[in-house]
Amino acid sequence: MARITIPSRKASGPDKKGVPARLKFYVDVKRCIECGGCEVACKNEHNVPRDIARIRVVTVNEGQPGETNVSIPCMQCSKAPCVSVCPVDALFTREDGIVHVNKDTCIGCGYCLYACPFGAPQFPKGSPFGARGVMDKCTYCAGGPTEEGAHSEKEFRLYGRNRIAEGKLPMCASICATKALVAGDAEEIANVVRQRAAARGSQGRVWGAGTAYGPGA
Repeated sequence: MARITIPSRKASGPDKKGVPARLKFYVDVKRCIECGGCEVACKNEHNVPRDIARIRVVTVNEGQPGETNVSIPCMQCSKAPCVSVCPVDALFTREDGIVHVNKDTCIGCGYCLYACPFGAPQFPKGSPFGARGVMDKCTYCAGGPTEEGAHSEKEFRLYGRNRIAEGKLPMCASICATKALVAGDAEEIANVVRQRAAARGSQGRVWGAGTAYGPGA
């Protein structure tokens, strides 16, 4: 089964040519209720190992005024720090903005772990010294990094199900009961942010905006 082409935004400008969509997550901390549905759905969809968390929900100021729940997947940063520090180019940004990892190239050095402000890179071994094993992370449900072996048993074992190739959104965002986690093209995400901010009477910044939604989004 062939992969679908990268989705494009509507044609605009004098040449009437579309440009590739820039796929992003939006985490609405005002809506997250810490149900854990995104975590369970991700593990079930991709058969994620028990000691790996491609998405997790973190509670800030628990039990205190201002308690906030934050669902944290890989934010698919426009200028991803993990990509910048990878010494073997195992991490790379696809044309559609998805930050992917090639597990056949990764050497488990852990540089990406220290560079990522969202804690997205995960390693099967927790020792601070020595081999950590090959890095695993949220890949926006985009399967493997290459066309070779698409939809194969090996791709599923290493990267999980390729929902993007099936024309579907990431599983975590698809099942979010309160729509606290939204996935899609950056322009559509920006519209959602504006609409919700206007409804709340606030133009506050989006959590993680400085890194995830930088220039090029």
